[in-house]
Amino acid sequence: MCTECYVDKNRITPLLNPLDCLENHTQYICGSCGRCICIEHDPKRRLQRWNFPFKSLEIAKLYLRTADYSIKKPCGIYEIKSTNGRISYKIFTDRSDLQLYLKKNKGKTCNKMEPVFIVKEYKEYTGTQVRKLTSDEIKKYMSER
Repeated sequence: MCTECYVDKNRITPLLNPLDCLENHTQYICGSCGRCICIEHDPKRRLQRWNFPFKSLEIAKLYLRTADYSIKKPCGIYEIKSTNGRISYKIFTDRSDLQLYLKKNKGKTCNKMEPVFIVKEYKEYTGTQVRKLTSDEIKKYMSER
């Protein structure tokens, strides 16, 4: 497992429309394994990719490093349950951020009120970059997938 970006598959992201994402979105480029993680800010919703709910803990882990990097502290992944029984995983900066979300979303609960995954401490890594990729970098990254 990469100590910087928390996963063992260094070309797993982007998950959806990878070519479009690599061509048009700002990427967090892991300084340790080179994995690109979308860190694009959505101006309409004023959110980054890591703010959205995820279908599984594994998918949420793929984006956790961008949250940690954006906030400059360890963020946590929490299990959220909807009234219809659907479970999702969402990244929050801390428990108060989670509580604010639950207050605004009455149909959602978090049974444990503790993260199901969090790293112990935030670290900066040399070699990390946040930028758009060049066309040559995109071709190389896609060929390695």
